[in-house]
Amino acid sequence: MLAIETRGLGRSFDGRVAVEGLDLEVRAGEVLGFLGPNGAGKTTTIRMLAGLIAPTTGSARVCGVDVVAHPEEVRRQVGLLTETPGLYERLSVWRNLVLFAELYGADDPAGRVERWLKRMSLWERREDPAGSLSKGMRQKVALCRALLHDPAVVFLDEPTSALDPEAAGTVRAIVSELREAGRTVFLTTHQMEEADRLCDRIAVFRRSLKVLDTAEALRHMLFGRQLTVALVDATDEHLRIATAVEGVEEGLREADRLVLRVDDPDRTAPAVIRALVLAGAGVRRVGEVRQPLERVYLELVGAS
Repeated sequence: MLAIETRGLGRSFDGRVAVEGLDLEVRAGEVLGFLGPNGAGKTTTIRMLAGLIAPTTGSARVCGVDVVAHPEEVRRQVGLLTETPGLYERLSVWRNLVLFAELYGADDPAGRVERWLKRMSLWERREDPAGSLSKGMRQKVALCRALLHDPAVVFLDEPTSALDPEAAGTVRAIVSELREAGRTVFLTTHQMEEADRLCDRIAVFRRSLKVLDTAEALRHMLFGRQLTVALVDATDEHLRIATAVEGVEEGLREADRLVLRVDDPDRTAPAVIRALVLAGAGVRRVGEVRQPLERVYLELVGAS
């Protein structure tokens, strides 16, 4: 089942193309990382999918609802956290959230607000005017607002921006809980480690969709799969022996370490170790090289 589906989605502003030809399918219960540089069109895409602005070209459906024909229905079904919280600064945190819960038509508004304020460690600040809070606290209040009505799809635009490590950890835990509950999360972030940890698939976007796949598949596409073998006193002869093993495509020696490009690390590693040990090599460690997602992202964005 698809939570989000777009076909040729695009948006221009005064002749400037912000989003172009976006074809995207996001499954229900999936966490999608929507990554791209500043100015790539990510926020514009979210605003279209959330029914806040109409696309210039193409179509989109969220929760099966056409975002152009029925934007109000889309807005009822989604939760949205933007980079700017947009709270009523003179109202208390409590009044802000109760107001939005009532606007969403949620049952038991007060109970929902209490639950989320306690979840985000904001209960003691509930009577404070929203405008008196720090940027990080306002971000947490805005996240509470986005989740009050139990939306099927949640759009999170830089959700951990300005948060301290403890609060950021709480947000990441909430994202995982949303996935477990079968809800769909559309996440933009510049925190590559966060995206790697949370997202089922990664979309790299720069005005148009460049690539969409799991983080592991993107790593393998760009860099293949590599084994690193740390030896005691590695030599060029050890490299020759290792690269002669079936399944090893190429390799190089870096001081006392062999770096081998292989087709299947699980199958190839035992054969490499066996060949090296029979040749008298002292094997200290063997592991698969896992490129950081940041490097994958920079390669893909640089190529676009």
